[in-house]
Amino acid sequence: MITLHHLNNSRSQRILWLLEELGIKYEIKYYQRNKETMLAPPELKMIHPLGKSPVITDGDVTIAESAVIIEYLIEKYGNGKLKPAPGTPALMKYNYWMHFAEGTAMSPLLLALIFNRIDSSPVPFFIKPIIKKITGKVRTSFINPNLKNNFDFIEGELAKAEWFAGNEFTGADIQMSFPMEAGTIRAGDFGPYSKKYLEKIHSRPAYKKALEIGGEYTIGK
Repeated sequence: MITLHHLNNSRSQRILWLLEELGIKYEIKYYQRNKETMLAPPELKMIHPLGKSPVITDGDVTIAESAVIIEYLIEKYGNGKLKPAPGTPALMKYNYWMHFAEGTAMSPLLLALIFNRIDSSPVPFFIKPIIKKITGKVRTSFINPNLKNNFDFIEGELAKAEWFAGNEFTGADIQMSFPMEAGTIRAGDFGPYSKKYLEKIHSRPAYKKALEIGGEYTIGK
């Protein structure tokens, strides 16, 4: 039996969504973030040494990292669903977006989050202007240009097809959902194709069911 070790308001939500899309039996064990630090509880380290989510157990197998979990579940339980056929152009796109999500898209989004927290942290008043100047410079010279470049690229790709790997919904769309939702907070206004894409994933019955099951999830809201 698959067990999803689910941390609220995290990347684990997309694994829960995938399980609902596949329609397979699973159990869910809930973990809550520390309200002050927003870190995962130490109990998760009993499941995986990094103590992070998502992580699943399937019998004696323990798997971490969203892309690896998605690939494992689709390969083992998908029965040909949610992944393009071998040797097709769609599979190349699928593989690309599976890596792009965390390898490229999330880096500037994470930096934006960190620098926002630095700006809002309590510091002596005479230091505040210095911090603001440093964080502002990093935003204008690195973070914001990279966010714009990434999401302009995404908008252009979504203008060409219904989904990230082509005209069929796949696991790549589930993998890309987290940076797309995070981008609504930290990357500014989306273009029409990106907005339409988010509307489509949010309207899927399995996505809605996963929200009901998963608890607090404010990414993209």
